Amino acid sequence: MKSRQLHGPKLDLPRSDKKISERKKEKETMLSAPAIYKPSLLSSSSSHAFPSLLNLSHRHRRPSFIQMGRVRAVASHIVGYPRIGPRRELKFALESFWDGRSSAEDLEKVANDLRLSVWKQMADAGTKFIPSNTFSYYDHILDTTSMLGAVPHRYGWTGGEIGFDVYFSMARGNATLRAMEMTKWFDTNYHYIVPELGPDLKFSYASHKTVAEYKEAKELGIETIPVLIGPVSYLLLSKLAEGVEISFSLLSLLQKIIPVYKEVVSELKAAGATWVQFDEPTLVLDLDSDQLKAFTDAYTQLEESLHGLNVLVETYFADVPSDAYRVVTGLRGVSAIGFDLVHGEKTLKLIQNLGFPPNKYLFAGVVDGRNIWANDLSASLRTLKTLEGIAGKEKLVVSTSCSLLHTPVDLVNETKLDSEIKSWLAFAAQKIMEVNELAKALRVEKNEAFFSANAVAQASRKSSPRVNDKAVQEAASALMGSDHQRPTPVTSRLDAQQKKLNLPILPTTTIGSFPQTMDLRRIRREYKESKISEAEYVKAIKEEISKVVQFQEELDIDVLVHGEPERNDMVEYFGEQLKGFAFTVNGWVQSYGSRCVKPPIIYGDVSRPKPMTVFWSTAAQSMTTRPIKGMLTGPVTILNWSFVRNDRLRFETCYQIALAMKNEVEDLEAAGISVIQIDEAALREGLPLRKSEQAFYLDWAVHAFRITSCYVKDTTQIHTHMCYSNFNDIIHSIIDMDADVVTIENSRSAEKLLSVFREGVRYHAGIGPGVYDIHSPRIPSTEEIGDSINKMLAVLEKNVLWVNPDCGLKTRKFSEVKPALANMVAAAQLLRTQLASA
Repeated sequence: MKSRQLHGPKLDLPRSDKKISERKKEKETMLSAPAIYKPSLLSSSSSHAFPSLLNLSHRHRRPSFIQMGRVRAVASHIVGYPRIGPRRELKFALESFWDGRSSAEDLEKVANDLRLSVWKQMADAGTKFIPSNTFSYYDHILDTTSMLGAVPHRYGWTGGEIGFDVYFSMARGNATLRAMEMTKWFDTNYHYIVPELGPDLKFSYASHKTVAEYKEAKELGIETIPVLIGPVSYLLLSKLAEGVEISFSLLSLLQKIIPVYKEVVSELKAAGATWVQFDEPTLVLDLDSDQLKAFTDAYTQLEESLHGLNVLVETYFADVPSDAYRVVTGLRGVSAIGFDLVHGEKTLKLIQNLGFPPNKYLFAGVVDGRNIWANDLSASLRTLKTLEGIAGKEKLVVSTSCSLLHTPVDLVNETKLDSEIKSWLAFAAQKIMEVNELAKALRVEKNEAFFSANAVAQASRKSSPRVNDKAVQEAASALMGSDHQRPTPVTSRLDAQQKKLNLPILPTTTIGSFPQTMDLRRIRREYKESKISEAEYVKAIKEEISKVVQFQEELDIDVLVHGEPERNDMVEYFGEQLKGFAFTVNGWVQSYGSRCVKPPIIYGDVSRPKPMTVFWSTAAQSMTTRPIKGMLTGPVTILNWSFVRNDRLRFETCYQIALAMKNEVEDLEAAGISVIQIDEAALREGLPLRKSEQAFYLDWAVHAFRITSCYVKDTTQIHTHMCYSNFNDIIHSIIDMDADVVTIENSRSAEKLLSVFREGVRYHAGIGPGVYDIHSPRIPSTEEIGDSINKMLAVLEKNVLWVNPDCGLKTRKFSEVKPALANMVAAAQLLRTQLASA
């Protein structure tokens, strides 16, 4: 792969005057009206069509409320913004580049246009603090790793500016090297690339992306606030590199990375920056005294280099604990602090009770950056006026609760969404408007029409009859009186299941989905658009299932799946068949890299009108004598991977979903399906960030899962799957779920899951720690998979161990899947022979 550097619009070449001149000749296509009323800046019928965005002369500059860091009146701020584009333009550009169908220059052009469109959109809306360096080709933590030159030794990087080859190898792996670990970003469905650090790693300023993007905006007359992941959060979100003693403190590396941060800050100041934003989201976690002291140490060391800059330390996702609040409000050299006042409701009390430094700016995150409901502007205005009385008008800035990365881009692109439900929603573009209208209202420039329309929408949502179903509410409430435990212990159930299924030692299976080809997507699209009949659609899907079943039989896999060719997404597919859900056309949100999801919207009470999967599962089972898994998504995952109504407690909605999935499980069993997988991939994702709140969540989440499966026969085997999170600290809750078999991510996290069993945790159910990483194109050898299985056998009994990949195969190609699964089966069969002879 051609190496390209990761800074500037041309990543390895300076921008010549000629190039700038050529770009400025392109016609201007920016909108002059607010995005809430007009189409998105990048809306088009083509996924690859981009307007030119560079013709921005001085006449486009707006009067600034901020001069040399002084706020003249209440200003507005956006913590961050989606980078994928309103129609997933970045996704398609990345995948085209990875497949060799386009050049690095083509990719850079797409990225350049996306960045510039977002900056102009915010500027036109009146945003005063416009973030830069929130764009990423893959992940913002990986960008920070590149900035610090913290490249693991295995990638062979020898210095210089980090290029695309090294960058994407760290993210995705390659033919010979495994990727870095990927895990959930706090309690969201976004995944970040986990830094691998140790005492021998040499840090250096290796990616100038932050400064290049600031200059890029400045050339166009747009002043931005460059955003950096703060040094302490970066270290706390990292892990020890392989071979490093567990006693080594990652925070001891602070002395090594601060010099790089100083270089970045120095360059930003030289480029004319007056503000810089450090994201320190780990301040909302339960930190010990040494961890809290690291923040004081870090910003004390940075203080001299930060002189002359206004410094914002941004927190988000939860309440800031009182001890962390005292630390962050006392940081030297820091002139502003941002708080999430949507998911951190107690922080407002802290500000009221402990006060706020009179010499610092308060960035108030009152517009939800993680959900899609229109802000209750009147309620937010009351909160802001309370804060205004504490911080003062000149020191208060209206902001989002976190980056808008977690929301779809623009509601205007939703031309098919129900008009009533649409009036209740706000995507990223609309949230920009909400932030700015709130700031204007505090400046006594209130847009009465905007606030009036918002009040009408809020009232409509509360009174709409489609939101409430009394029968569903009563049925869900009745579930709370029992723990819904299966009456027979798991060991006895496994014996009964083995007599029925007759599986070998180390049975092989896959997680559920198989590659989704372009033809398959076309068939679903044509059926949805009524271009083919139902009979034609059923015939085509059955043919695909038959191919997948035959494919698995030829590989000699023991427990088969039907491949899910009829499904668009593991949550959306079910939501489309449940009452209380609404769906978007372009409501895409980045999950990781080029992987985007389109979360359903849970707007009302949930119920199941009819069976959802029985037809396809029984069709698949009729094609083979081997067991076919019925594939379902669990209630907690459906909840956590949807935009959930915020007018009900989350567990109440989860119990409603659990009741619907319970009915589906029982229908599958009645139809003769003996193995049913109820995926709870997002169980840990919903775990509250504060330990004091975790037990309550785990109690109702585990209960919801048990509701779905507690009434099946002992001979019906219940599987579940979990992926890409740290499960060691909730292993006892996973055991309490009482599934017969758990398949769980393992390979990309360096098999750290196995450490809980080495430490003495007894697990009597079946378990399948993933033996290879499906998120990388790399194909593991039989020997490598065999080594992985042997590591598992060292801590797990052979009669409970399953052999499977880490996750579903939907995003891979058959050319990758076939050899990988063949090697997996070969490794399992070889070890069976060895175990039998032993």
